[in-house]
Amino acid sequence: MTHDHEHEGEEHRQALLDKYMTERGLKTTRQRTLIMETFFQSGGHQSVEEVWARVRKTDTRVSVATVYRTMKLLAESGLAHARDFGDGQTRYEAALGRHHHDHLICTNCKKIIEFENDRIEALQDVVARRHGFKVNSHKMELYGLCRDCQRLS
Repeated sequence: MTHDHEHEGEEHRQALLDKYMTERGLKTTRQRTLIMETFFQSGGHQSVEEVWARVRKTDTRVSVATVYRTMKLLAESGLAHARDFGDGQTRYEAALGRHHHDHLICTNCKKIIEFENDRIEALQDVVARRHGFKVNSHKMELYGLCRDCQRLS
């Protein structure tokens, strides 16, 4: 069952990307396709360098600049979110087919833990309504020390 759902997600993603690229007169290249497939299969929060390292296992000729441009394209088209967790390095995560989630970021080892909390989501809505505010999107990032790094200090 999940496999079919996964396949639908892939088709939806491809359709959105095709539309975005056609509107901008961009061509789908073999390298671009490889980069996108590598990114979406890997999951998590990935830097351009991490995506590039994985892509190079398949094709050593792909440049870091091509990966950078492709990731920027995915972010601009809404298929990926670009995140900066305070260390100056942009990381990307897939945007489609995922529940909204927030992040705990360890300032020591840079580990990123995703979490979902319905009560926090509901409270945000209450606060926004109280101020007559309509929320379009949000992100919450909590910074501190993970369990392992607390033990070390």
